[in-house]
Amino acid sequence: MFPEDFSILAEGAEIYSSGISIFTIGWGVLHLIGFICSIHALLSVRTPQGTIAWIATLNTVPIIAVPAYLVFGRSKFRGFIFARQAEDSELKGLIESIRPKARRFLHQIEDGPDGTRGRFLAVERLAKMPFLKGNEVELLIDGHATFGSIFSGIDEARNYVLIQFFIVHDDEIGRELKDHLSKKASEGVRVRFLYDEIGCNKLPETYIRELRDAGVHMQPFHTTRGSGNRFQLNFRNHRKIVVVDGHVGWVGGHNVGDEYLGRDRKFKGWRDTHMKITGPSVLGLQLSFLEDWNWATDEKLDLTWEPDAAPDSDVPVLILPSGPADAVATMSLMFQHAIHSARHRIWIASPYFVPDEGVINALQVAEMRGVDTRILIPDQPDHLLVYMSAYAFLGKMLASGIEIYRYQEGFMHQKVFLVDDRVSAIGTANLDNRSFRLNFEVTALVVDHGFNDQVEQMLLADFERSRKMTLSDVEGKPTWFKAAARAAYLTAPLQ
Repeated sequence: MFPEDFSILAEGAEIYSSGISIFTIGWGVLHLIGFICSIHALLSVRTPQGTIAWIATLNTVPIIAVPAYLVFGRSKFRGFIFARQAEDSELKGLIESIRPKARRFLHQIEDGPDGTRGRFLAVERLAKMPFLKGNEVELLIDGHATFGSIFSGIDEARNYVLIQFFIVHDDEIGRELKDHLSKKASEGVRVRFLYDEIGCNKLPETYIRELRDAGVHMQPFHTTRGSGNRFQLNFRNHRKIVVVDGHVGWVGGHNVGDEYLGRDRKFKGWRDTHMKITGPSVLGLQLSFLEDWNWATDEKLDLTWEPDAAPDSDVPVLILPSGPADAVATMSLMFQHAIHSARHRIWIASPYFVPDEGVINALQVAEMRGVDTRILIPDQPDHLLVYMSAYAFLGKMLASGIEIYRYQEGFMHQKVFLVDDRVSAIGTANLDNRSFRLNFEVTALVVDHGFNDQVEQMLLADFERSRKMTLSDVEGKPTWFKAAARAAYLTAPLQ
């Protein structure tokens, strides 16, 4: 071997050694970043389950976990919080200006030996708005009733239409909506359309452009707006709101798509629920939309804030918005409070049922108190992780005596609950971590025996179309399935 050969070998060894050193330093830096992120997770992640999962993965597989944490790890929408603080005085001023006008519609709830007034007061404090009477409410069962009502309301608009959906498809019902909105815009009616860009990721640009060309102001919610939010994908604006002229509003489980009218090839049918509200409580829906629109566009909307009672109806309604900018887990607390306040029954319908420990414990205690506790969930899943996760806790719920029903005739997507004969709720929130802590949601609570009787009859019909689960449905699963269910449940903070 010649001397120059030794020189080449020495240079190669030096390069190899340098490469090893760079790799070692890089790997060490990555682990350091993972450790720093795990400290952040320890201080900020809301659930112990999520905290443990993040800390374990960030410190063992940082090359995968660090990018995932930057995208999915946050449970507080900081940008929205800061924007809310900046707008707080303006929104407070708006709310304060509404209060004197709405005072004559305040629903005075008489206290009773069971602390009735206190139970309602807790919900009002969560909503930061009171129950307002003077409303007319209409239960809308399934898509044809819902979209027929919404389209009729849009056609009657005189001043403005506010519309917000999580998912919009460019299909038959989507194009019908586009036609109705375009027509109103051409008549000089102001139309503001807010959509979630993640939920509408398949919506073609041509659909948006045609609406804008027609005069509709259509905007994404922009969860990624701002330098600190550029990579976040964890938050969704899951609200479904329509408001016409500040006096008529719609809220519930339907998005805009043909599947919501039972035209999906995968599911034989689609079971969903919406409601129409006419009266002062529509201002709560309008206020929720206004805050979202301000975040997305910085546009200050000139809207009607004069509460106006519906003729011949006096139903009390409260609008409860919630989201990841709230100081507390508003929706989780609302569900827990509703369950604890039940004296005779608590019936809940939710397509995505992965409740936190607080809700599970509340349901178990309700059953122990002799409350008729029923949960209605789909039998056909459209989200595998959610379907699997449920088997991690359904067994102990069934063992407690809680009745679990699985809807058989297609996919059940409604978000409804009924407490005793006193209160019912229809909205956008599921009983899962995403709705509790990551999504912007909105729920309407109604205090009216007539309306609640309709909700009762609707849910009884749904139970008739369902299969009641038994403990053997869970215990009879093979070991691999149970292990997979537990693994899926560990991902609940991300679902």
